[in-house]
Amino acid sequence: MNTYYTFTVPLFTKVLRALDGLLSKAEASGKDEASLLDARLAPDMFPFKKQVQIACDNAKGVSSRLADVENPSHEDNEETFADLHARIAKTLAFISSIPESSFEGAAERQITLPYFPGKYMTGKDYLEQYALANFFFHVTTAYGILRKEGIEIGKADFTGGMPLRDL
Repeated sequence: MNTYYTFTVPLFTKVLRALDGLLSKAEASGKDEASLLDARLAPDMFPFKKQVQIACDNAKGVSSRLADVENPSHEDNEETFADLHARIAKTLAFISSIPESSFEGAAERQITLPYFPGKYMTGKDYLEQYALANFFFHVTTAYGILRKEGIEIGKADFTGGMPLRDL
């Protein structure tokens, strides 16, 4: 199994499904939808809906860059829980379509980012030093916003089940 595939597509899939579950709990809470979607941890931070959008963008962007496939553009126009569920579903569909074989050579691939013109990172450095941390930052921030807003969620909602086996 290709390590770069393993630490992107399956990992992003699990975490995005958990994020979708958090979104469902927010939806079921009965709290005002617009208020939750616009809630922030601090005035200078992005709101909940933007955290979800960025997490999705990270999952598809990281996967596409490491696999050297085209990264589809998704407009940031979600205004409802249903819109965000659809965004997550669209992201999951895209990353699941990337063949594992596309990740061959990912460690040495030159990864460029539009906000660092004239610079690149190797795929190894990109994944280890930036991409995973950035993805988890936005998912964790989304979780924190919902907790701050009184949504009844806990660590298990974030981490999901563990693949325990008998000894």
